[in-house]
Amino acid sequence: MEYRKLGNSGTSVSHLALGTMTFGAESDEAASHAILSDYAAAGGNLIDTADVYTAGTSEQIIGRWLAKNPAERDRMVLASKGRFPMGTGPNDVGLSRRHLRLALDASLTRLGVDHLDLYQVHSWDPLTPLEETLGFLNEAVVQGKIGYYGFSNYTGWQLTKAVMIARQRGYSLPVTLQPQYSLLVREIEAEIVPAVLDAGMGMLPWSPLGGGWLTGKYTRDTEPTGATRLGENPQRGMEAWEKRNAQDRTWRIIDTVTGIAGERGVSASHVALAWVAAQPAVTSVILGARTQEQLADNLASADLQLTPEELARLDEVSTPTFSDYPYGTPGIEQRSRRIEGGR
Repeated sequence: MEYRKLGNSGTSVSHLALGTMTFGAESDEAASHAILSDYAAAGGNLIDTADVYTAGTSEQIIGRWLAKNPAERDRMVLASKGRFPMGTGPNDVGLSRRHLRLALDASLTRLGVDHLDLYQVHSWDPLTPLEETLGFLNEAVVQGKIGYYGFSNYTGWQLTKAVMIARQRGYSLPVTLQPQYSLLVREIEAEIVPAVLDAGMGMLPWSPLGGGWLTGKYTRDTEPTGATRLGENPQRGMEAWEKRNAQDRTWRIIDTVTGIAGERGVSASHVALAWVAAQPAVTSVILGARTQEQLADNLASADLQLTPEELARLDEVSTPTFSDYPYGTPGIEQRSRRIEGGR
């Protein structure tokens, strides 16, 4: 396992993080505890959860595992999130000082700890002044309830505005952004990745396997069935079968991933995860596993270093399409210039 700085902080984390959205839903408590133990045994030390994951059950499962494994509490870097509804009231949602205070305290209780290493706001809140949210997060750092804070699912302008306000007010600065990022979803490279790099932050990409598409288990024009996420629900959200299957780009990427995997004698998942881990600003790639077997395969990607030629092949086939300037080819070319000048 490789270790990297948690964004612009001094804390070190493994470059593969354990996502726990499946805990209490697709993985029962016994399976979840086995996954946690396997992850710890492999040298992983970043556990990512959220209060809304199975309505708080994920945090409770992690908390009970930590209680049974007290030595791991000091080794693990715990990250959780708040923003989405945990009740039906008007103040049971959002990034207000009131809701975040209650959400953070509830997460600490479910996890059985007195502080979180990283607390992330789960998404933008258009109704709460950003100054209010940042003020709460800074106070939580000062009080020792959290070590650091970060954002999840923010756009480039939202992140940059938050960083500037934090700097102007002398607040602790955010250390990470958690975006969706994979060979299938690279649009964040237009604005969000540059904003992260400009702020000196790190990224914790989620869905690095594109909801299972990059594992190589699906076949073109054959709707999936069986015990997979798309097999159980082909219309599942952003990963829906019909939309992605209809895109030639999807299958060009999958063919390239599986081709490199065959050449290297590894699984397609290893190639897709290694590509994300090699991208600028990436601190740790969030792995989501329903079983110990899935986790073991994903963790094995730590041994794979893609060559510059392999990275270039993957970059070329997965290059996102932007409609026009300033995001098309001319805009990309103008993001840099030769120091010696010239045409």
